[in-house]
Amino acid sequence: MNRQVFKTSGREASQQLSLFDFMPAIQINIENSADLKHSKWNSFKFIDLFAGIGGIRLGFESASGHCVFSSEWDEQAAKTYQANFGERPAGDITKIKSSEIPEFDILLGGFPCQPFSIIGDKEGFSHETQGTLFFEIERILRDKRPQAFMLENVRNLTAHDEGKTFDVIIRHLRALGYNVFYKVLNALDYGLPQKRERIIICGFIDDVDFMFPPPLPESQCLSLEDILEDDDKVDPSLWVRDKIKQSRFERMKETLERPYITHENVGGSITPHYFSCALRAGASANYILINNERRPSAREMLRLQGFPDTFKIVVPYSGIKKQAGNSVAVPVIKAVAHEMIAALKDYERRNTNQ
Repeated sequence: MNRQVFKTSGREASQQLSLFDFMPAIQINIENSADLKHSKWNSFKFIDLFAGIGGIRLGFESASGHCVFSSEWDEQAAKTYQANFGERPAGDITKIKSSEIPEFDILLGGFPCQPFSIIGDKEGFSHETQGTLFFEIERILRDKRPQAFMLENVRNLTAHDEGKTFDVIIRHLRALGYNVFYKVLNALDYGLPQKRERIIICGFIDDVDFMFPPPLPESQCLSLEDILEDDDKVDPSLWVRDKIKQSRFERMKETLERPYITHENVGGSITPHYFSCALRAGASANYILINNERRPSAREMLRLQGFPDTFKIVVPYSGIKKQAGNSVAVPVIKAVAHEMIAALKDYERRNTNQ
């Protein structure tokens, strides 16, 4: 796989809007590409469940996908989604029948993870996921039978209830007839200065030869300096009081050359890094600070998730903080999307030539 190299320095990135559109600039080389001139995967359909502000959609649109249905219950997230994609997502997926969803090729969803009630053999395997939002994904996969799916969730899903929750999810997906692949991917490995680990689950009806994307070389990764705005352009309300700033400096474990980001751990220690820890929707206002002096701007938070600078901000700061924290690292999804489509094309070619 060849990737185009983008090398930036200083604030060059903030002046080149196209930089964030390339993330990651993956170009798949497929042998015998002439055989795939009329491949269905040159233009495929997907649905975007638990859509948030559309980070997963951006990733799969970059791989020639077209969204035919989206669902998001949060009104503010739906407002941002509509402003950027020109359509209002349908509401609560639990109230939408499978028959009301158009035909599609790939199901996508960053589903919330509520506790699973493991009823056990006495009640039957089919009851294990009822009452959870994963059940809605399972229902739609069973009713619509798309050729593939991609699900995203927090890393701790694999450890929830001593691994029982994740085991139920994987068993149910396989029971539907899908070949299932999963791996924890970190946004730091795919071009972003944010340590954000998420479990990605991919499934295919056919015996597709799929591998998760390898990490990008360092030369293709954005630095923290690349994503920061000039201080004089940042809303003055984001600068913290001198008392807070001084307290952070006094507790900081080490000194780094600027710019850096610090966050306060449960023990009260302040650790600087040349990357951000994972953005969190419900974190305190000063969870992360740039140079111990200010909170990240709305645009910087979106950049830390790999959203292009053309992405419209239509909600207050508190809203975009929540939305960015709940969203996905777009470059990770882009990388996975391109690998999925490459694998599906490869399977199509192998079976066409038989």
